[in-house]
Amino acid sequence: MLSATALAVSGCRQDMHDQPKYIPLRPSTFFADGRSERTPVEGTVPHNLPNRDADPYLYTGKINGQEGTVFPFPITESDLKRGQQRFTVYCTPCHSRLGDGNGMIVRRGYKAPPNWHDDKYRNIPAGHFFDVMTNGFGAMPDYASQVSVEDRWRIAAYIRALQLSQHATIAEVPKGARIYGPKEEFEAAGVESESHIPQAGSRNAPVGEAPEKTAPKPGQELKPHYPGEPQKPQK
Repeated sequence: MLSATALAVSGCRQDMHDQPKYIPLRPSTFFADGRSERTPVEGTVPHNLPNRDADPYLYTGKINGQEGTVFPFPITESDLKRGQQRFTVYCTPCHSRLGDGNGMIVRRGYKAPPNWHDDKYRNIPAGHFFDVMTNGFGAMPDYASQVSVEDRWRIAAYIRALQLSQHATIAEVPKGARIYGPKEEFEAAGVESESHIPQAGSRNAPVGEAPEKTAPKPGQELKPHYPGEPQKPQK
């Protein structure tokens, strides 16, 4: 019995719990200044920000303390696609896929973020979006640990694309590009639509839409049919 008790007690040591380490800002009696954190050695470079001094705008989004209006590298189609993917993962829960601030958790009571399609945010510098993602703003926490520096810029570029998508006109569409929308919009703009909706009864119509197949015969009782319901032979 005593052996079992001694074995149980020895298995409850606190060595792993009470580790000899300092958490941030905890004082220390070992150093003369009483601080546990030490000043980095001169010339130390953060492992995740190797070129911050060489390209400060890339890492801050600011020029002389002012939010920049340009992107630190050319934005390509692949950059926009990457920005869209990161935006979908990290931004849509609050901002929605459209960027209007009506995301899924906002519909459930979370504080609504601003609508990026308001004139204020359409004219705000691109560096603002990068800075907010980096440092947070208001109720929004920072995403510096989740989203890389380059991807933050790509998200900002995708936000610009979202803003353009909600305010673009037909006149701004490149010549020869296909446009899908109501036929009336094309006629009003003097542009012929290339879209075609198959009419019921045509060979391109979905199966079962032809009127001669769907219309009931005289005296025939029409009963609704639901997907998965076995059809009964008609008498």
